[in-house]
Amino acid sequence: MIVTVTMNPSIDISYPLATLKIDTVNRTNKVTKTAGGKGLNVTRVIHDLGGDVLATGVLGGFHGAYIAEELKKAGIKQDFTPIAEESRDSIAILHEGNQTEILESGPTVSEDEQAAFLEKFEELIKQADIVTISGSLAKGFPSDFYQKLVQIAQQHAVKALLDTSGEGLKQVITAKQKPYLIKPNLEELEALLGQAFSLEKLDDIQAALSQPLFEGIEWIVVSLGKHGAIAKYQETFYRVEIPTIQVINPVGSGDSTIAGFAYGLSKAMPPMDLLKMCMATGMANAQENKTGHVDPANVKNHFEKINVKKIER
Repeated sequence: MIVTVTMNPSIDISYPLATLKIDTVNRTNKVTKTAGGKGLNVTRVIHDLGGDVLATGVLGGFHGAYIAEELKKAGIKQDFTPIAEESRDSIAILHEGNQTEILESGPTVSEDEQAAFLEKFEELIKQADIVTISGSLAKGFPSDFYQKLVQIAQQHAVKALLDTSGEGLKQVITAKQKPYLIKPNLEELEALLGQAFSLEKLDDIQAALSQPLFEGIEWIVVSLGKHGAIAKYQETFYRVEIPTIQVINPVGSGDSTIAGFAYGLSKAMPPMDLLKMCMATGMANAQENKTGHVDPANVKNHFEKINVKKIER
């Protein structure tokens, strides 16, 4: 089973407008509301692919109840820890080809609630083979909280796939217990290392990923957007080239990449096929109107067209 972790879920609300008018009333009759958060995007894509997945994290208030009900309607297994404060809204206003976002910081999770989640997580991890940990932490959590989750996963021989950035990522990769995979994009890698990279000099990225900082991490997949990815598995580097596609909605494609990797890993795919699978799901998500969804037939079509080659050193 794959367990997905979302520690700051939201109701994602989308308001499409022909024109956004400032300092006056805007009306729309095409509102969409979905259970959101990076980890829940991962969950839905694994579910679309037919994987055995369970969502966990923290949920509170009426918003939390709505998120839980949406997952239930979709037939997705869930086991969240209840919290006192209200889960957040994330608002996107789609106007004139632009996307203006209003993102709430979300609830503050108490120490008792954190302890309750850790107890639940330890029980769930005993049933899992793979765990994905995605996105930001709600307020109240210490910056090393993801490090604790990775440590628990490692104690139970569960592969932890981490998709976060900033201090949370730094805390995890500098700890003794390492995640099985990290998936920074180029901008996140630059922020982590304080170093600029160019797509014209992929050797520099290889050299950066060979630093002692990354020792013990089995997989590092660096997303290069429409240019594909560069990946490191143990001591082997891969270049992933993807075909050009017609993009409809790119939001959640990074989450879908994690989902594809987790699904492929659960099916014991070899390294090159794992990379094809994760990139194919990211591409397929970008061709859906709804965030965090894929058409398995489209995933299969992209899989066949992706080129993965070893980089000789």
